Amino acid sequence: MSETFLDSTELVLNMGPQHPSTHGVLRVIVKLDGEKVTGTECVIGYLHRGVEKIAENRTYAMFAPYVDRMDYVAAISNGLGYCLAIEKLISVEAPERAQVVRVILTELNRIASHLVWLGTHALDIGALTPLFYCMREREDILNIFEKYCGARLTTHAFRIGGLQYETYDGFEKECLEFCDKFMPRVDEYEELLTENRIWKERLIDVGILNAEDCKAYGVTGPMLRSAGVEWDIRKALPYSGYEKYDFEIPTRTNGDCYDRYIVRVQEMRQSARIVRQGVEMLAAGPIIGKVPKVLKPPMGEAYVSIEAPKGELGYYVVSDASTQPYRVRVRPPSFVNLQSLDKMARGSLVADLVAVIGTIDIVLGEVDR
Repeated sequence: MSETFLDSTELVLNMGPQHPSTHGVLRVIVKLDGEKVTGTECVIGYLHRGVEKIAENRTYAMFAPYVDRMDYVAAISNGLGYCLAIEKLISVEAPERAQVVRVILTELNRIASHLVWLGTHALDIGALTPLFYCMREREDILNIFEKYCGARLTTHAFRIGGLQYETYDGFEKECLEFCDKFMPRVDEYEELLTENRIWKERLIDVGILNAEDCKAYGVTGPMLRSAGVEWDIRKALPYSGYEKYDFEIPTRTNGDCYDRYIVRVQEMRQSARIVRQGVEMLAAGPIIGKVPKVLKPPMGEAYVSIEAPKGELGYYVVSDASTQPYRVRVRPPSFVNLQSLDKMARGSLVADLVAVIGTIDIVLGEVDR
């Protein structure tokens, strides 16, 4: 379809919903003047499964595995946020050992999520090798998850009040071995990409979103930190004992696609640093707190947010003192961050649109829910 627009021909095209560069079933209605993007509109809902409504018809424990299916690239983070929200509702805190294992697994999951992002984003830009490298390291993490709880992708690792399982023999050793092997591998990624002139030309000054716009759109996570805002919930509102860990919050200043790449690469290094500290802190003890077999939280509400790989992941739970939640509302970072696409894409080229979608780092299971 085309129409006359300001004495020129404007072309309206569908990008997706079956398109590899939309990173899932995302449909983007793109308005073009030649190859220049004059506007975009995101059409979502192709993967909607009514997760929040399902919660109202399941017990608190029964609903826990459903959250793993939202951001399926970072299932462990989803589970942690939900468990923390219910624990706040029933005033229970996970034991020390459980909290440390939670941090180790969540940070490994953050690395795995960023690896999927980096490999697929590089593929979008035209670099094939990083995908194979990133999948190689991610496989090591998934092997640890599989040994721990039997699952690799939708990893259901936690229980309300603590952990689902005790760690297996050799868990700490394998985590440290992964960190030893992983750090030099990150250097390899950077050797391939960071100073690569094609990579820089494709990403620098593309998709700029400054700090004020990030705040206006509610953008969080690496996108916000790439614009110079040093905001990380692990530091600002610590949970699961994150205040005991020594790590830095990577930031940049330009807020473009390149800076978002740099922030995520640096975050992987910091996550490996946290995993090492977690293994050193791990001491013997119980793995689950005192939680009633039949869970009936007192009437009330709770909101807990965590720093998921893609940004602030929040759970709002309302209890009516029955065995099922009265209401569960999820604040997914992919959904909120996606609304900034139009702002970043206007005035760029179609090829730049692919780069911008990639650096938002969306998972449509989380956008649509």
